[in-house]
Amino acid sequence: MSGATESVGRKIAGAQGLKAVVRSMKALAASSIGQYERAVEALDDYYRTVELGLSACLKIESTPFAASREPAANAIGAIVFGSDQGLVGRFNEVILEFAMRTLGAVPGKITKIWGVGDRIYELLTDAGLPAPGVLSVPNSVAAIAPLVGDILIAVEAAREHGDVREVYLFHNHPKSAAVYEPVAKRLLPLDSLWQRELAALPWPTKNLPEVIEGATTALAALIREYLFVLLFQACAESLASENASRLAAMQRAEQNIAEILEVLKRTFHRVRQEAIDEELFEVIAGYESLSQHR
Repeated sequence: MSGATESVGRKIAGAQGLKAVVRSMKALAASSIGQYERAVEALDDYYRTVELGLSACLKIESTPFAASREPAANAIGAIVFGSDQGLVGRFNEVILEFAMRTLGAVPGKITKIWGVGDRIYELLTDAGLPAPGVLSVPNSVAAIAPLVGDILIAVEAAREHGDVREVYLFHNHPKSAAVYEPVAKRLLPLDSLWQRELAALPWPTKNLPEVIEGATTALAALIREYLFVLLFQACAESLASENASRLAAMQRAEQNIAEILEVLKRTFHRVRQEAIDEELFEVIAGYESLSQHR
């Protein structure tokens, strides 16, 4: 019986150790959500400034960013944000299914896929999509900018070689608490509709804008910033959603562990009581046997 008590005791110790790990991961996820949400909020004013700059330039210059080589007809590229780590529920499956449905409704052929995260990369490969490129998920806000730079370089190279005509962006967008939803945005090309919408933006003051030394150079720089902001925002929102999903998973795990610990503790007390009862019965039986022998 002592062996059974020790076995249950080891299970309790293991569950308590796992509970401590889950609690640490839960705290880390909760703190990470805040920093990514603040990063998204901090982009709002900058994004508005870039939009106004584009509006001023497009009123003068109407030739945006173009590919160096004529792309293949209806060649489609996609950037899909997922996760490197697990314990996020169906986070990666949700965005993959949404991306497949959306791309399936777009006329054309998928020629380039960039997956951000090892988990989404594996799912994209299993789905039979063309040789996806894999990029690592940033582990902090400071690491988002280098990732966005790598994505922009890869997309620009693909456009220059004529590998893609349209580029779509897919990521999970946080809603409330642990709830998120998949969203999509066409990143490129920046077509005439995009130009007209930005050019029609009302200027916030009575002083009309003026672009010094021509709009072409400023327009190219602002377009790069525009794409940078969109990708940065998508990455930060995806990371906030990922950590919210992980936080929810850790909360469920913590609750399950607490229930298991309760069962194990009851089992431990029962086994221990049975061991004490058995020892008492042995003592009584021994006493009775000695009394009869005398």
